[in-house]
Amino acid sequence: MIEPRHLDELARKLTAMMPASVQHLHADIERNLKAGLAGTFQRMELVTREEYEVQAALLARSREKIDALEARVKALEAKVLGIGGEA
Repeated sequence: MIEPRHLDELARKLTAMMPASVQHLHADIERNLKAGLAGTFQRMELVTREEYEVQAALLARSREKIDALEARVKALEAKVLGIGGEA
């Protein structure tokens, strides 16, 4: 989920871009923008950078284990095939 401070900053920027004629509604507009943005981002099922980094690290460790297991299987296959070929 996106951090609230990022939503606040985005809502402030969007509110500042509005015409001067509606600037007096600043607080209401900003509150509604934050609520709308939060809902939109939640429906998008975004993850934080921290969650992404954790999953990337987990994937890297899993890939290393898979590579090690594949090498081990190949070595065992070579050993078994080498013994089977001599008999």
